[in-house]
Amino acid sequence: MKRRSLLKMALIAFPSLMTVARPGYAAPARKKISYAYLLDPAYDAVTWAINNGKVKSDLIDIETKGLAIPQLLQATSSKQYDVIMTAVIGLPAAASRGLELRLLNTALQQSKGGLGGGIWVKKDSPLHSPKELKGKILGSYSLKSTGYTQVRIALQKKYGINTNLQGGDLKQLQIPASNLPAALSRASVDAATLIHSQAYRAIRSGEYRTIAETARDNIEMFKVRFVSAVNVSYPEKLKADPDAYLEFIRMFDASIKYALSNRTEVFNSVSQKSGLDPAFFEWWFGNVSDVPGDFTKEHAMAINKFYDLSEELGVIKKAPPIESFLWDKLHIKA
Repeated sequence: MKRRSLLKMALIAFPSLMTVARPGYAAPARKKISYAYLLDPAYDAVTWAINNGKVKSDLIDIETKGLAIPQLLQATSSKQYDVIMTAVIGLPAAASRGLELRLLNTALQQSKGGLGGGIWVKKDSPLHSPKELKGKILGSYSLKSTGYTQVRIALQKKYGINTNLQGGDLKQLQIPASNLPAALSRASVDAATLIHSQAYRAIRSGEYRTIAETARDNIEMFKVRFVSAVNVSYPEKLKADPDAYLEFIRMFDASIKYALSNRTEVFNSVSQKSGLDPAFFEWWFGNVSDVPGDFTKEHAMAINKFYDLSEELGVIKKAPPIESFLWDKLHIKA
């Protein structure tokens, strides 16, 4: 019998022989890193390249999710996500509760343009300076947030307004963010701090104006650009697979760079999903916020200064230096 016929009969009788020549090992499974960030159309642009396969990895897949602030706070405590964006003001509070967080990179910093933290009034308002807020009502989306604390710092340090939440020079109301423009429009408040997309719409409408840009005020006074949010993880997760989290940092940085290098593609895509004009994203990245994606000595100095000023306001108790929260594999850039 010919050799070919014998081989054919053997394969029919013993089909497992067909796999002998295959590799004796399976390709390693790709690790999934879940990442939660503040629900905001601008941040959808930050993560767009990751979500649309423009930034890839042989090591990990990143699954992203935008969350509202209450969900973000709950998810941080429950360790539901591998990496999560958190406000810098929340790090000392978490540590005091025994929740260990490790900083991976900077997620939001004030832009050199200095817009943000605006105090908005109706265009026909009699108010023209923050000093005139004494005895008035100022509405905000979250009175103890990092962003509003930065507003309070400027009002107190530059304009001499006592911003104590109890017994201060003005009444400060916490109002759901979605209701702030309506509250301002119907004069339920005299002034308001708006979230970024609302501020952009206020500019475009011509119905409102600012009496201060407190981000710019703080930059001028303290010679630093405050950091609002950082990306963090947990010691046990980082220890289990440090290479995966180093890869997350690389991909996050690459996603930012892709968005800024391919603005038309990214901004038009996110615009269709959010309903915001693509010009909003140009305005946001150009004037309001930076997404550094790394951690530098400048960031450390800005956060530590913010902690000192927040302690003066009584927003937080004594905070440890931000360096104590850094992941030990993170190298601070000059």
